Amino acid sequence: MIREGEHQKQDFKFCITDSRKIAKSLVAFANSEGGSLLIGVKDNGNIVGVQSDEEYYMVESAARIYSKPPVPFSTRQWHLEGKTVLQVTVEPSTQKPHYAKDESGKWMAFVRHKDENRLAGKVMIEVWNKQKSKVGITIRLSDAEKFLLKYLDENQFISVSGFARKASLPYRQAEQLLADFIVLGIVQPYYGDTHVLYQFNREFDVEGWARKRGYEF
Repeated sequence: MIREGEHQKQDFKFCITDSRKIAKSLVAFANSEGGSLLIGVKDNGNIVGVQSDEEYYMVESAARIYSKPPVPFSTRQWHLEGKTVLQVTVEPSTQKPHYAKDESGKWMAFVRHKDENRLAGKVMIEVWNKQKSKVGITIRLSDAEKFLLKYLDENQFISVSGFARKASLPYRQAEQLLADFIVLGIVQPYYGDTHVLYQFNREFDVEGWARKRGYEF
């Protein structure tokens, strides 16, 4: 596991000095594909081990006090080279979005992207809320929806602000439409270096879907 390094479903922590920082990782895993946190391992993979049971209680505090709703987790101890590594495993949650409380007291949602915990934008929070809702989604191919389909057919990415500006939409409406298209599997988020962009889901037959609804690119 350590040789795999940090990735989408694995994170290393040298030690725990603040439960809020651990909450960020737990929430990111819960909001994504799940994953494991190896405590007592440096970023370079060197094993330093944990010193006491205190780490477990700090993880429990992170999951139950600094995460909302609480994040279920399981633990396992690995004994290597005379040292103990604490593995904390989080499964993908059905209660998304989970939020972590930061140093200023704000509740923030995070997602796991590659080996990073990234801030989840309002679009993804809308996606999670819509996925839990019992109310279905209706897509009407109005000018805004047609513009989005055509633009993404001709360009690789679009941002929320770009969509709102180019389609002459209120920002909130642009977020809602992007969230609808993500829930339907037509669009997916793309995490750039500093911003979240949106692109066609390559696995979705967009042109076939549109033709059935009387719209041609």
